[in-house]
This record gives sequence, C-alpha cells and structure tokens, in this order.
Amino acid sequence: MSALEKQVSGSHYKALKIQPIEYIHANGIPFAEGSVIKYVTRWRDKGGIADLEKAKHFIELLIELEQKARVLE
Repeated sequence: MSALEKQVSGSHYKALKIQPIEYIHANGIPFAEGSVIKYVTRWRDKGGIADLEKAKHFIELLIELEQKARVLE
C-alpha cells in the first residue's frame, strides 16, 4: 500500500483529488506555507474553526518573520 493511500487518524485527505502533501511537495512550498494549505484544506472535514485558527497562526508567524527579516536587511 502506498503511503498516499494510507492515512493515520481520519480520512479527510483521502477523498481529495490531490492531497495537500502532493501539492506542497511538487511545488517546493516551505513548511509554514504548507501548513496553511494543509489546515485550510481540511478544516471542514477535521478540525473546524480550530484548523482555521491554526492556519491564521501560521500566516501571522510568516508576517512576523518576514517583517523581522526585512528589518535586518
């Protein structure tokens, strides 16, 4: 069985045409951005508003880190 066919703890990704990990990996998307994609993709079928809050937190982290990086340039 392929790792993409197996899902631990639920089935919220298996019903998708393209799983978030496939999209993230194929496009070389970094961790924080990939986490936003993951949480926004699954929120209706798994974590509800909590997943949207997680996605929002990663966006806030990205903004903060980018602002700090620009100050250091």
